Amino acid sequence: MPPATDSRRAVVDTLNHRQPGRVPLDLGGTSVTGMHVSTVAALRDYYGLDRRPVKVLEPFQMLGMFDEDLKQALGVDVEGVFRRVARFGFPNENWKPWRLHGLEVLVPEKFRTTTDTNGDALIYPQGDTTVPPCARMPKDGWFFDAIIRQPPIDEDRLDPADNTAEFQPLGDEDVRGIAEDVAAANRTGRAVIANFGGTSFGDIAQVPGPALKHPAGIRDVAEWYISTRSRRGYIHQVFERQCEVALGNLARIHQAIGDSVDAVYVCGTDFGTQTSAFCSVATFRELWFPYYREVCGWIHRNTAWKCFKHCCGSAERFIDSFIEAGFDILNPIQCSAANMQPEHLKAKYGGRIVFWGGGVDTQHTLPFGTPAQVREEALRRLEVFAPGGGYVFNAIHNIQAATPVANIAAMIDALREFNGVPGGKGGPDD
Repeated sequence: MPPATDSRRAVVDTLNHRQPGRVPLDLGGTSVTGMHVSTVAALRDYYGLDRRPVKVLEPFQMLGMFDEDLKQALGVDVEGVFRRVARFGFPNENWKPWRLHGLEVLVPEKFRTTTDTNGDALIYPQGDTTVPPCARMPKDGWFFDAIIRQPPIDEDRLDPADNTAEFQPLGDEDVRGIAEDVAAANRTGRAVIANFGGTSFGDIAQVPGPALKHPAGIRDVAEWYISTRSRRGYIHQVFERQCEVALGNLARIHQAIGDSVDAVYVCGTDFGTQTSAFCSVATFRELWFPYYREVCGWIHRNTAWKCFKHCCGSAERFIDSFIEAGFDILNPIQCSAANMQPEHLKAKYGGRIVFWGGGVDTQHTLPFGTPAQVREEALRRLEVFAPGGGYVFNAIHNIQAATPVANIAAMIDALREFNGVPGGKGGPDD
């Protein structure tokens, strides 16, 4: 097991529903608790850190990498282990400069783009510009949107194997790389959360096959949602094959790293909308629940890892099923969505699942409020979620481009204030 440093102890206590000495902070530990690369750069300036280009860790959302000096300035308690291959299928290596609306950032060597007649940036799977592009960044945009490349569907020729092309057994080199990254994460003294990949059944960001040069099967987002109703046998076959590969990969990873991670990002599939849900609870339990239970069950039987579930929107109706499936952690706790009132969630589920997020609304308060309003909301959420443990502080999903940096600092200072930690950069009241 990793050493019990102050950061790790606070997170482990939280994950086990014990009252920690302070509420721990995650910023940048996962692909859903991070920050846009431009905002990471602005935050470095705000805290007076060395000026240097920020690496783009996750190019789909253009999330920035948090270097060690920024993690220390913020007081981050969670260290993330990310896949070495980006969502577009190229390795995160051999960094090079790229301009994003005048800001120089660093991107992987095979992050290759062209510009269309509208001025939009087009990016290519595996960096191969000889095949059709897989995503588009509008000329005034800050991140990429997937391009649907589904060929015409022939019902008689639909093959579930086409929808599992991106889910393959890990090679020896892949496992060694994971072990090296986990070891490096443990040397930071923070709690470690890892994204090993392959377990996000039906994650809509993955459905278009952004890493594949020629995706086949059901790759249109609308068609996929239709298929969850009209082609359930097909979807089950896709999930069965994905689950089989995932369990084999998890066994190999665990053999290499043991219990040296504290939590695993299992799933990023969203089921909630702002006011409702993408499916009924009955549909969730028929299609997704069996495979989540398989994965979480294997993890709990064989490891000490905790299972992390991301689900945006109005997720309250699914929480009992998430818990039954074996998820230990729920993120991002979108308190502005229907039936997601913090007091209700804490009272009904707080002793059975860890809430990871919910600290400040990233749709309204953080980007458009004042520092004083951010502080007030963060303190109010902490007062609800923190008692009794089971709460890791983070904003509601990733912090977006153009978010006022003084508001982000106000959020961090509110956590420090709640924890009784002196200091903090502070900022103006409006």
